[in-house]
Amino acid sequence: MAGASGGSLAAQVTLGGGFGFLGAGYETIEKHRSELSIARSILKVDAQAPLPIGVGYLGWLLDDPKNKGQELLSIALENRVQAIWLSFGNDLEKWIQLIRNTESNREVKEKTKIFIVVSSVQEALVAANKWKADVIVAQGTEAGGHGSTSRTPLLTLVSSILAAIPQDCPPIVAAGGLVNGGHLASLLTLGASGAVFGTRFLLSPESQYTDVQRQALITASTSDSVRTMAFDYARNTLGWPRGIDGRGLHNSTVEDFEKGVDVDVVRSRYHEGAKRNDPDRIVIWAGAGVGMMDKIQPAKEIVEEIHRECTEILRAAATLLSEE
Repeated sequence: MAGASGGSLAAQVTLGGGFGFLGAGYETIEKHRSELSIARSILKVDAQAPLPIGVGYLGWLLDDPKNKGQELLSIALENRVQAIWLSFGNDLEKWIQLIRNTESNREVKEKTKIFIVVSSVQEALVAANKWKADVIVAQGTEAGGHGSTSRTPLLTLVSSILAAIPQDCPPIVAAGGLVNGGHLASLLTLGASGAVFGTRFLLSPESQYTDVQRQALITASTSDSVRTMAFDYARNTLGWPRGIDGRGLHNSTVEDFEKGVDVDVVRSRYHEGAKRNDPDRIVIWAGAGVGMMDKIQPAKEIVEEIHRECTEILRAAATLLSEE
């Protein structure tokens, strides 16, 4: 969740019993160090101890020399974060190898868990068999933010991957449009080892979204969440690998793009809107489950609520089975 999840949100999710990630995204070196420091402070973790959060990186940004990808990644490894999330790159294997090489040179031998995002069975097989990923993130078309244009629904994707990979392969966690404990329960019974929640945590005071963006999420319906390249053209963030677009709230920027308005005009209107923090122009990433969210809650409470709902539903299901 680049631009949404910083050190505060990641730390509070971990404190709640989940495992929090911060999104490196387009951060500067200084900003990246600062967010990791914030997380360490909230978690009250000694400077030399492992940091129980993860950091997510966009592969195509790591590949761009202007973005100092290797230095960004090195900062996280120096902080001994417990996981690295890699997605949307043309050469993720290079970065996986860099992580493993860094680990081998440490005085204290510890393995950083590598999460790889996939959107097809073939990608999952490569991540498991060739790259030796520690965790495979199966991302369905319902996911907010960027994802595959293949449009594969989450339940179909998870089922297909579980059927294709050997039982001794890495755990599969599901991502895409998830907002409550019922969603988590359904995926656990399907065979997933866990689930990833993104949009739900945008409605927490710890997220980096503005109050205007949060209010737009609260009032949005499910049909307002659409897949589009409009915001990438508007912001000129066009380095994504082929076959990737984004899911966010439909607004005038999307309308202009779909109508074929000149790109320079779309960009000008977007940047003018950004100055005013206008929700009808700026990007507000949101998954397909956005219509089911209606309140702002602390991140720690969200984790606890999802866990409680999931437990209640699984117990109820077990009771039904025991009555047969």
